[in-house]
Amino acid sequence: MSEAQGTCLVVDDSRVVRKAARRMLEKHGFTVEEAADGAEALAACRAALPRAVLLDWNMPVMDGLEFLKAARAEFGPDHPVVVLCTTESEAARIITALEAGAQEYVMKPFDEAILVDKFTQVGLLAEAA
Repeated sequence: MSEAQGTCLVVDDSRVVRKAARRMLEKHGFTVEEAADGAEALAACRAALPRAVLLDWNMPVMDGLEFLKAARAEFGPDHPVVVLCTTESEAARIITALEAGAQEYVMKPFDEAILVDKFTQVGLLAEAA
């Protein structure tokens, strides 16, 4: 078991994606909370700000970009660290997400190696020895 990494909020309207991400992240020491849309995620952040958010872009109620803008306005530019998770591969969309305050993005479908690499790049996980 890895050392404790803090809490990661996994935000996705797909229960399957949330469960898969939970397994990957828990293996690397994160405590995982889940939300099905941006509105649930914002409420969860207000209750207890997580260290990281793995955020889906396309969701009902409040999408990832709307959540990201609201979270940055409320909690500031650096916390929580947001890794946007998306099927959007257009450079313009990715730039939009980064400009809105995401620290990194990961393309769907992703696997554990990709997720760990992205979390390492943004300083959420230490480099493997």
